[in-house]
Amino acid sequence: MHNSFIARNPSVLWFLLALGLFTIGVTILSEAGMSVISTSFVKTLGKTLCLCLIAIAMDVVWGYCGILSLGHFAFFGIGGYAIGMWLMYARTEGIVLDSLSTQVIPPTPFEIEAAIGNQIFGVVGSSDFPVLWAFADSLFLQLLMVVLVPGLLALVFGWLAFRSRVTGVYLSILTQAMTLALALYLFQNDSGLRGNNGLSGLQNIPGFESTPQSTISLAFFYASALALGLGYVLFAWVVSGKMGSVIKAIRDDEARVRFLGYHVESYKLFVFTLTAIVAGIAGALYYPQAGIINPAEIAPIASIYLAVWVAIGGRGRLYGAVIGAAFVSLLSSWFTGGGAPAIDLGFYTILWTDWWLVLLGFSFVVVTLFFPKGIGGLFDYLVRKPS
Repeated sequence: MHNSFIARNPSVLWFLLALGLFTIGVTILSEAGMSVISTSFVKTLGKTLCLCLIAIAMDVVWGYCGILSLGHFAFFGIGGYAIGMWLMYARTEGIVLDSLSTQVIPPTPFEIEAAIGNQIFGVVGSSDFPVLWAFADSLFLQLLMVVLVPGLLALVFGWLAFRSRVTGVYLSILTQAMTLALALYLFQNDSGLRGNNGLSGLQNIPGFESTPQSTISLAFFYASALALGLGYVLFAWVVSGKMGSVIKAIRDDEARVRFLGYHVESYKLFVFTLTAIVAGIAGALYYPQAGIINPAEIAPIASIYLAVWVAIGGRGRLYGAVIGAAFVSLLSSWFTGGGAPAIDLGFYTILWTDWWLVLLGFSFVVVTLFFPKGIGGLFDYLVRKPS
């Protein structure tokens, strides 16, 4: 029993308990209960849980395996685009069928498809469906794409990079270059994903048009909480036991692990691919709550923010990544949403919507210099501090 999974990972039960209590609390305080918190804030909390999930994935690949990936938010965005394509197609199809139902002569399938294409791609001067949208009419296939596309992209990229033994800052630059290339491609109108306009109206779930947003937001909140809980357990299992020991050894001294006979590239590829798949799932849950996705979401700066969240929370600790992502995400919503009061200095007024990123950068520098173990490290100190 001493070597059981729970014994090796006592934080798992505490985390699941805290997550369960948090979920119950939000349900009671939402518009479905006491109406203390608004539907928009429930969506903010749901999105925060998704960001916590990708932060855990980033912590495993960076904090445990030592791979500073500056491209994991690209996988997050790909998951969002994959589910967003079905949402846009199904919703537009319903609108088109309603508008054509009054015609005396029933429309042909070709006319219906042309009308749907014109509605979706008219904003970029086209009406033809790109090859990328071949499975957009199937929810099941698009859900598969949420997993397969990030997974295959990470598998191919990781295989090419790791077999060449690219490490350190060079690997970080490569991941950032991959993300930049993907973002620049998506910004083009002929990319097949509406260019800079992105995909919008994702909060309108096909088949649930009459369902209030308060109910839909709560359902997505539950789904996000479930995904976060399962993701935490999954990654706690990955970083524990023999596998976890090898992964952490690769982070600390890759050459020695290779000398001992372990196939380092296989471990790194497994971690890189698995975390990319989980990032895609997190994105698929996030963007229906955000309502819109565009190429700016995949820009390299987003992946840099992700690394900052993990550093502030404390890398090498799964709960540290959750703390960092939740802390920064909720603070960001407060500062950029007008919740933080402006500070009048007489000669200058500090508007936090303009200065929030400066404050975030300053916090990152302070944590790096004075609290290298992050907020999670402070928590460890308080818990283990001798009486």
